[in-house]
Amino acid sequence: MELAFADIWYWFVLMAVLSYFVGCFNFALLISKIKHKDVRKMGSGNPGTMNMSRQFGLKIGGLTLLLDMIKGGLPLLIAYFIFRGYRFEGTDVLVSDLARYVCGVSVIIGHIYPVTMRFKGGKGIASTLGMYAFALCLETQYPWMIALVLGVLVLTLFYIWASEWGSMGSLLGVTLLALAQALIFYFRYRAELANGFVIALFMLLLLDCFLTWFAHRKNIVALLAGEEHHTSVKKLSHGKKDG
Repeated sequence: MELAFADIWYWFVLMAVLSYFVGCFNFALLISKIKHKDVRKMGSGNPGTMNMSRQFGLKIGGLTLLLDMIKGGLPLLIAYFIFRGYRFEGTDVLVSDLARYVCGVSVIIGHIYPVTMRFKGGKGIASTLGMYAFALCLETQYPWMIALVLGVLVLTLFYIWASEWGSMGSLLGVTLLALAQALIFYFRYRAELANGFVIALFMLLLLDCFLTWFAHRKNIVALLAGEEHHTSVKKLSHGKKDG
């Protein structure tokens, strides 16, 4: 079944706006407030999983990670089911492919630049991992995709545990999942790579990678200078604050 973009463009605007405001909701801040503290005034000041783990322990950090992953994936999941089975008029491009990443990337933008927090939010890793985890697991024609997603997540956690470089491990995990999705889109649409909708898909993936890497620019500079803060999972697992 085909849909003309001219007839549904407003749906994309609406989904982007709603998803942005979903992204603005910061679970790290909420949880720290429940504990009568403000994570923005603790440790690195970043309202995200890593700082929550350092300040409140792995259990709270894990809860923040899970909630942010759900936040990153739920809007795109809804968009996928709304437009599942539709194609853009005159093309083989699935409307659900574009819709889910419009929603997903909008959530990430909201998380990193929330209007509710004067545009100073988290760094978007957990929400981005959730976005790709949900999106890739919807690629039902690849039954091994769930195993790949789980493998990347485990590899990311292992890298952070072994190297104690939380930021770099997180960025590598996000980038690997982005590449997996890019490869799927390449093989799915290799006959239509010049199509505007296909170009938009790759631009959204590129934008997400740029946003997450740019949000970690200070960490990258510190890492190159040998001054990056180490995150010891071993210490956190024993209930000790890391740094």
